[in-house]
Amino acid sequence: MLNAADAEFVDQLAQGLPEGTLRPAEPRYLEEPRGAWVGTSEWVALPRTVEEVATILRACQAARVGIVPYGGGTGLVGGQVSGDGPQTLVLSLERMSAIRAVHPQENVLIAEAGATLADVQAAAESGSRLFPLSLASEGTARIGGNLSTNAGGVNVLRYGNARDLCLGLEAVLPDGQIWHGLRRLRKDNTGYDLRHLLIGAEGTLGIITAAALKLSPVPAGRGTAIMAVRDPASALALLSLARDQIGEAVSAFELIDRTGTDFLAEKMPDVRLPFDPMPAWMVLIEVGLPRGLVPSEALEELFVAAFEADLVTDGLVAQSDTQRAEFWTMRESIPLANRQIGAIASHDISVPLGALPEFITRGRKAIAAMGDFRVNCFGHVGDGNLHFNIFPPKGRNKAEFAHRKQALTRAVHDLVHDMEGSVSAEHGIGRLKVDDLACYGDPAKLSAMRAIKSALDPAGILNPGAVLPKT
Repeated sequence: MLNAADAEFVDQLAQGLPEGTLRPAEPRYLEEPRGAWVGTSEWVALPRTVEEVATILRACQAARVGIVPYGGGTGLVGGQVSGDGPQTLVLSLERMSAIRAVHPQENVLIAEAGATLADVQAAAESGSRLFPLSLASEGTARIGGNLSTNAGGVNVLRYGNARDLCLGLEAVLPDGQIWHGLRRLRKDNTGYDLRHLLIGAEGTLGIITAAALKLSPVPAGRGTAIMAVRDPASALALLSLARDQIGEAVSAFELIDRTGTDFLAEKMPDVRLPFDPMPAWMVLIEVGLPRGLVPSEALEELFVAAFEADLVTDGLVAQSDTQRAEFWTMRESIPLANRQIGAIASHDISVPLGALPEFITRGRKAIAAMGDFRVNCFGHVGDGNLHFNIFPPKGRNKAEFAHRKQALTRAVHDLVHDMEGSVSAEHGIGRLKVDDLACYGDPAKLSAMRAIKSALDPAGILNPGAVLPKT
């Protein structure tokens, strides 16, 4: 049983830390983007060094006080806010934001956990390198949170998730031990890989304080195109054709449903749409090619081949950086328009790539059988990740259907499970999907997860209530 982070505990903790490290928690530390939870923590700790993080964890373990790690606050499953139970201490690493080193020849960058993703990207660019993790929230999201949630984004197809972009970690374990694992090695077979254990653990096994990140060469040329496809099956065939013609240089392949562009037209009319009228389905394709190859020509050749194969009906290849930015603004504005419409239920799912068209057909049919709902299905189709969101009929409000949310989510997740997919593709479990993990998770995996949690954090102080149910 945990104890509260009360005034007496905070006073004692403050004596071992520099002045100003502990502060009353501002509202921003207690909120999350979708408004599903409001945290109850009264205090936030803002350490400047890994040693101060260790001091905080040792004190919390000794007093059995819970800690909620806080990154940029952009998570969508409630992992960054406290849940029910005794008062917890919020731990924010925003003061630990230094770029410690850039090694261009090694394609490695070392950043503290509080650095924003945009800062990491800029530091890589200063060394003529690319850090390819790309999210709409990159100006706010922090690299420690990106790693703790194994963030995905639009470039997973070519470069992988956050897990694939990390070579080593510095972290503090629940008992206050500092793990000095900032290795820059590509090969290191010395026992268990704690790096991969902590990445994606959502702050339940340790606090990531710094990371050695993998960089890539900057593509000499970048090309972007929008192509109207006949249906999701055609989109999948187009992806296969693109990879046959262009190879691994395809970095992003995004599926866009007309429902999403209808929402943009209704709520964000300043966002420029590429076609009139808009097709039922589109894909946004981006490629990055080495010196000597012309991206626009490669995309034009792809369109011709796809048109001859009856996969596409129209297309635009960006002729300037401005037009490329317009394409991406449209894609990245879809979640903002979704928020203004108001989803009854949102789902971040993945299924095997070849099963995507069947999932979309069966999923829409299942939701249609439950009522006159609108479905906006979009996402990173290149890696099998879809955002399958359900909205009220036009002119109705999501509040009218709040009582249907659980049943709608269950229908979608049952189908995902039946098709051997995942009910959390890139957002994590947090607090939102704890019951889903218990329902759909493999029993052996869940047993191992509980054993690991018990071994590393026997008092259960790290992010209590997130990922695994409280015991």
